Amino acid sequence: MEVMKQLRQRAIRDLVEQRPIRTQQELASALRERGFRTTQATISRDVAELGLVKAGRGGTHAYALPPRLREADASGEERVKLLLHDMPVEVREAGTMLVLRTLPGSAHPLAAALDRARWPEVVGSIAGDDTVFVAFADRSGLGRIKRRLEQLAEPAE
Repeated sequence: MEVMKQLRQRAIRDLVEQRPIRTQQELASALRERGFRTTQATISRDVAELGLVKAGRGGTHAYALPPRLREADASGEERVKLLLHDMPVEVREAGTMLVLRTLPGSAHPLAAALDRARWPEVVGSIAGDDTVFVAFADRSGLGRIKRRLEQLAEPAE
């Protein structure tokens, strides 16, 4: 998926979670406010690809994420857990950073989930294609998060 499409679809997901969007025209307007210029056909494709559904919200019917996406986005930590179960991740220490190596093209979703988890020990993350650098203020925070990642990666019994 191209970068602009990913950014646009992430914006759509954020918008429908934040406020009632009843029509594709309202969605196009909200996207323009965020700097995205799109056609109605593009928005229609995005709505279909994301599987948006109409649901009751604030006394009206508005777009909503389908249950499968809401569950996957329940929390950043839950998303980290799902990703760690779905793909191999090698975790190594480098000073006050963790270096997470994974499959090509998988680093960004992992970094985004880590950012969404908002763990106070994490100062920030940078993702490449198959590598995520996670920075910490100190080694004790690094140790806690490394252990948490190892626990999240354990298979469910």
